[in-house]
Amino acid sequence: MTGTASEGPEDRAGGRRLVSGVLWNAFGRGIPLLVALLITPVLVHLLGTERWGLFTLALAMIGIFGVFDLGLGMALTRAVSERIGEGRGAEAPALVGAALYGLLGLSTVTAGLAWFFMPVLIGRVLLVPPGLEAEALVAFRVLAAAAPLVVMNAALWGVLAAWQRFRAANLVNMPVSIFYYLGPVIALLLWDSLVSVMLALVVVRLASGLGYAAIAWKIVPGLGLARPRFGLLRPLLRQGGWMSLSGALTQVLLYADRFLVGALIGLTAVAFYATPLDLVMRMWILPVAVAQTLLPAIASSFRTSPERTALLVRRGALIVAGLALPACLVLVTLAEWLLWLWLGTAFAEGGGMVLRILGVGIFFSCLAFVPGTMLDAIGRPEVTATFSLVQAAVFLPLGALLLVLIGIEGAAIAWTLRAATDCAGRFLLAARFYPPSAEAGRALMPMLVAAGAGMALMVPLPGLVLPALLGAVTLGAVLWLGWRVAPADDRAALLRRIGRGAA
Repeated sequence: MTGTASEGPEDRAGGRRLVSGVLWNAFGRGIPLLVALLITPVLVHLLGTERWGLFTLALAMIGIFGVFDLGLGMALTRAVSERIGEGRGAEAPALVGAALYGLLGLSTVTAGLAWFFMPVLIGRVLLVPPGLEAEALVAFRVLAAAAPLVVMNAALWGVLAAWQRFRAANLVNMPVSIFYYLGPVIALLLWDSLVSVMLALVVVRLASGLGYAAIAWKIVPGLGLARPRFGLLRPLLRQGGWMSLSGALTQVLLYADRFLVGALIGLTAVAFYATPLDLVMRMWILPVAVAQTLLPAIASSFRTSPERTALLVRRGALIVAGLALPACLVLVTLAEWLLWLWLGTAFAEGGGMVLRILGVGIFFSCLAFVPGTMLDAIGRPEVTATFSLVQAAVFLPLGALLLVLIGIEGAAIAWTLRAATDCAGRFLLAARFYPPSAEAGRALMPMLVAAGAGMALMVPLPGLVLPALLGAVTLGAVLWLGWRVAPADDRAALLRRIGRGAA
């Protein structure tokens, strides 16, 4: 076995390694995102509004597949990282092999169940036009069959994350992810059917899995060839089960509203709601890049270096806020104009206000990754899962009610309120279950309140001038508050870099 097996928690939780991992993860997802933004108008044109609505539901289903793994993928990352940080990296290969075999079997069962129940989803749950039912059923069944690829790819990425091989993983991820968006366009030009789109997505998932497996083989020689020792999975099942429940509830909370729109209003409304939602959720590349870097670092350091762990939380939150807030301000200010430029007048009129509202919510959704990752890394996923269950009980009925009363704007309001509640609650829970992080949460709270209040006031303002002015004030206030709570070493390093640049 090669790599970082002998490194201690100080090495794995260092600020330089954190920044390097974040940059590679952001770059690996940012380039495909730019391609996706350019290709989406072409896909909308080739598919049409109703088939585009089905396509967005298919992408949501891919996200849901990723949580049907009993949480073993994330639990594996945490367990391997903890062993490496404690100098027990030699125990990791057997654990990795058993987890991969277990996930393969579990995801195969999931694929079979999804295949069997797909006619119920297409024929009874969604308002699919009769002329599209046969095509949609075959397409969604093709995607259901790919559930093992989705789960295994996530697990293999977790293996690479545990060894902090973010550079190698993203060098594979970038070209493959580009074809994740380009492939459907090519498929539609060859065969104008949703089935061709789903086949293209499956092929891309397969290529991604092979690439990750090749890298993992170098880190863990003989991976998967030895007889699996499933007894090693028992300590992971409790934490993994809670992680799976938390992930499943998160996916339900994120995607249930678009299924409600499809069931209560129709596929055209799904397109006008889901397209702005998909656009804002592209910003998840920022917190995911940070969270994937934080998880192995915190898991390696939280027992032996609580001060360093608390510093990681503060740094992670400031990085996410600094990257996400400018983009959110642009979305809230220019929502209708951006949708018009991107997809035309119909989407600008139908989804402009939805994008403004969701632009506020996605800021809090991004920040919630940091305390949520810390709770997972210290081995308390049941806290996040229980909190998500409470949110589901409150916000799913609220979303349905507001959808009926106000329309898709009401669903966007419920989504944003839930995201803000999730962010604040996770910071409070992190402080409760890992006291060293309490000070970081208290220090960050004024910055989060200022950002949320400023953007919320921007939403109803007409035109561009007033929202832009208020956005500039909000950005200045958040930068000032963030600078005050930033670690002294980070502020000094930034000032040195600015000084060298000016010279």
